[in-house]
Amino acid sequence: MPQTHKEVKLIYEDNDILIIDKPSGLLTHPVNRKDKSDSVVSWVLKLHPEIAEVQDKYGASVGDWVDLRPGIIHRLDKETSGLMLIAKNQEAFNYFKKSFQDRTIQKTYLALVYGQPKQKSGIIDVPLGQLGSKQSIKIKGKHDLKEKPAVTEYKVLKQFDEYSLLEVQPKTGRTHQIRVHLKSIGHPVVCDPLYAPKKLICPAELGRLFLHAQKLSFISLHGEAMMAETDLPIELSDFLDKLAKNQILM
Repeated sequence: MPQTHKEVKLIYEDNDILIIDKPSGLLTHPVNRKDKSDSVVSWVLKLHPEIAEVQDKYGASVGDWVDLRPGIIHRLDKETSGLMLIAKNQEAFNYFKKSFQDRTIQKTYLALVYGQPKQKSGIIDVPLGQLGSKQSIKIKGKHDLKEKPAVTEYKVLKQFDEYSLLEVQPKTGRTHQIRVHLKSIGHPVVCDPLYAPKKLICPAELGRLFLHAQKLSFISLHGEAMMAETDLPIELSDFLDKLAKNQILM
């Protein structure tokens, strides 16, 4: 079912930032200039048209279509739900962009994966390279890929018969990083259409990627320690409840 702007939740707002809870299925920004699909950007510009002037004026190269991503400091995949931090002015954008580059913003995700990791916690330090629209840990091959460092920490919160619930903290911000890294240790995210092998069934009652950006911790533009947190969407919490009940009954 297509997502609508009404399903975007505004978690926090001040003079510098917005924090929203993005639903699964909603793009962060248009794919190209012809793309008129609903997105976080279109929702933001309806709320605050002036954010159209807040751009990545220095870090993006020509052809990146930076004007399609006003105020967007970081992105979530279309299939991923959860918290996003958006800048309302250029000063805030520049500050938080640097904060992400300096890794002073902590992002925490919840991910349900197939199987049960042998190690209950760990650090995945494996560089990534882009292969078309996908990321790969295979850097060397017929066509060598540009290597970018990527680090992800995880710990197991709960284990079920066929799945495990993980808390995941990416220390770098590569495209699809969590999804590729969890696949690299043999435990792809449940219902991942890109990185989970086709033999692994996506439960019909779930029907979406089980990856949720649950928490953001950062220092504000004015030096205040801030943290935002959001609950799991109902479809994810209901699926966990079903897994727990089935396990108790067995």
